[in-house]
Amino acid sequence: QVQLVESGGGLVQAGGSLRLSCAASGPIFNINTMGWYRQTPGRQRELVASITTLGSANYAASVMDRFTISRDNLKNTVYLQMNSLKPEDTGVFYCNAEGVKTWRSTDDYWGQGIQVTVSP
Repeated sequence: QVQLVESGGGLVQAGGSLRLSCAASGPIFNINTMGWYRQTPGRQRELVASITTLGSANYAASVMDRFTISRDNLKNTVYLQMNSLKPEDTGVFYCNAEGVKTWRSTDDYWGQGIQVTVSP
């Protein structure tokens, strides 16, 4: 069974930094795209950043030049380095793994979510 486990969230002051990690475990052959989404109360979950197996990254305009996504394909782990954090970055961050290929099927998976709070 495939599981995604996130870590690295917490409380930080505006201007500070956090690094999120998400490790996928299970009988995985390959993961196509890994990414991070953010959800705030009353709003839909929105893409923050994603990265393909070959390292092609995509960012939301609001985090461009502040956040950096990276991944370790051997460890099936994706990272999100968040710098110059702003209070509006606050939310629950969810890890997503798209196109996870196992011996049984190819599916998409979500982590349980991790809170990031940026104080003014």
